[in-house]
Amino acid sequence: MIGKFIAFEGSDGSGKTTILNNVEKFLIENNIDFIITREPGGTKISEEIREILLSNDNSEMSARTEALLYSASRAQHVDELILPNLQKGKLVISDRYVLSSLAYQGFGRELGYDSVKEINDFATDNLSPDYTFFFNVDPITVLKRKRNNFVTDRLENESNSYHNKVYNGYQEILKRNKDNLIIIDASKSIEEVTEQTISKLKTILNID
Repeated sequence: MIGKFIAFEGSDGSGKTTILNNVEKFLIENNIDFIITREPGGTKISEEIREILLSNDNSEMSARTEALLYSASRAQHVDELILPNLQKGKLVISDRYVLSSLAYQGFGRELGYDSVKEINDFATDNLSPDYTFFFNVDPITVLKRKRNNFVTDRLENESNSYHNKVYNGYQEILKRNKDNLIIIDASKSIEEVTEQTISKLKTILNID
């Protein structure tokens, strides 16, 4: 029995992590066998790569190094955590997956969609999510809020121009990847976004 694999995607500050916490409570209440994980990260090796990627000390990191480190972290994540749990029949929800690399490195860093897709196809052995939830919201407004209230990482501290390129890149990518795509209006309140998300999950998981 193969489980279901769902990716949560969106610009920095779109509220994915908060929504995931609410989704976790819903899954526990409904006795769903699940794993919630994140990228970069999810395993010991992947988390160590995350530290390198997001550290503000590494401002000299090149775009190609960044893209390769993300794909390396993802390869370990797939092999060690995602695929084994899918094979056990579990629901696996990941906070970010390949679409993030396509947007942040392919468009934001201008490395190109095809180049970034190629290294990630290899890294994941072509494992794609069954469903992708995209939390759609203007990135600049939410990033300003986040920068004022939290310690931000190397990518969050990039220019507004960079984050606009990422957001526009996401819009272009979504046009190319419409299969099993679920767009959530993340400009609404956390309660409304949670309700939208859980409603879609109920359909996917056949829960009344």
